[in-house]
Amino acid sequence: MNPSESQPENLNRDALEARQLERLQHLLKEVSASNPFWQQKWNAAGVDVNSIQSLADLQKLPITTKAELVEDHLSNAPYGTNLTYPLETYTRMHQTSGTTGSPMRWLDTKASWDWFGECWAQIYRMVGLFPEDRLFFPFSFGPFVGFWAAFEGATRRGNFCLAGGGMGSEARLKMILDNKITAVCCTPTYALRLAEVAEVENIDLAGSRVRALVVAGEPGGNIEATKQRIGQGWGARVFDHWGMTEIGALGIEPLENPGGLNILETECIPEIVDPETLQPVERGAQGELLITNLGRVGSPLIRYRTGDLVCEDTTPCPSGRNLLRLKGGILGRADDMVIIRGNNVFPSSLEAILRTFEQVAEYRIEVRTIRAMQHMKIELEPIESLSTTDQQKQIVNEVSHAIKDRLNFNAEVTTVAPGALPRFELKGKRFFKID
Repeated sequence: MNPSESQPENLNRDALEARQLERLQHLLKEVSASNPFWQQKWNAAGVDVNSIQSLADLQKLPITTKAELVEDHLSNAPYGTNLTYPLETYTRMHQTSGTTGSPMRWLDTKASWDWFGECWAQIYRMVGLFPEDRLFFPFSFGPFVGFWAAFEGATRRGNFCLAGGGMGSEARLKMILDNKITAVCCTPTYALRLAEVAEVENIDLAGSRVRALVVAGEPGGNIEATKQRIGQGWGARVFDHWGMTEIGALGIEPLENPGGLNILETECIPEIVDPETLQPVERGAQGELLITNLGRVGSPLIRYRTGDLVCEDTTPCPSGRNLLRLKGGILGRADDMVIIRGNNVFPSSLEAILRTFEQVAEYRIEVRTIRAMQHMKIELEPIESLSTTDQQKQIVNEVSHAIKDRLNFNAEVTTVAPGALPRFELKGKRFFKID
């Protein structure tokens, strides 16, 4: 670590909670004075923010949903009313991907963008990256926040940072090798794609200097089979990262805690609630993650329903840190769950099975309602060497039996021609609910 860097992620619990409360009260003071979105919301709920004198008091404030934000953006285009300061104060704009509806445009002030970078500085320290590491960012650098903040945070630490926008996969692989890159930030889908291209082009990716991949934007980094496939292809350690355009970069799988996530409680206040009652769950029980971010004062979210299902790991962290730990990372999204033959099924559960089959290059899943029952069809794209009909029948049977054994329902499994399914640079779209 760089001794000149402050490391708030290592605070003891009392100091951490004191930091949270101080920043929360500053946030509420700023927002209640001038932010129309929160003024209206709290007035409607009859809440006096001056009554928030402890972290426990946060539960007096109403919960915030994505539907509220979308409605606000549609009614008050283009940016909505969640703006604490005059418009000219804001220096950055990014938008959500819009995969579940209309994209939202999110503004940042210079101060809040600096905060975003500080979040990433903590993330890099927690995965064991040093200012001497050389980072590559193979994404398009468009209006989606993607790894913009990750790039910014690394440059501020003094890292060598290389943007890979506007390039094909082969050119990006060449850049990684030529520039002696040691760490890559991308989606799990694109990490798999680069490994696939490297194999086709006889590029020894596992023999490169890359020792770490920070993956985000979709499930995969917390799915052991996917993580193993990425790690084997790259010969590197894979770290899962969690964040959202609207809340910031707030979770990372640390070096000392493989398979879980640590939430940056230095920069937010997390809560885990029952998705139905919205009341806190017992420690160690599964629930939905709520987030109050503390450093994005210009456009904050307070008690925001992320839609992500999580479970607290109550055992001490091997690192000695006192941050909230999530067992298995993000377990699924409440709105992605489907019920098939009485079984609750998440896309991540299916990926955990499908990625164990090295013969499967890509896949696509459709869920349809047929005669009032959910029906699942899975299309498998086999690797090119799996060319005979008998070989393809065998993989169909093996996948079908694995799903039946582990998830307790029968899926319709078929194969498609090699190269028939799309490849993705950012988030992969493989799961479709069709009404």
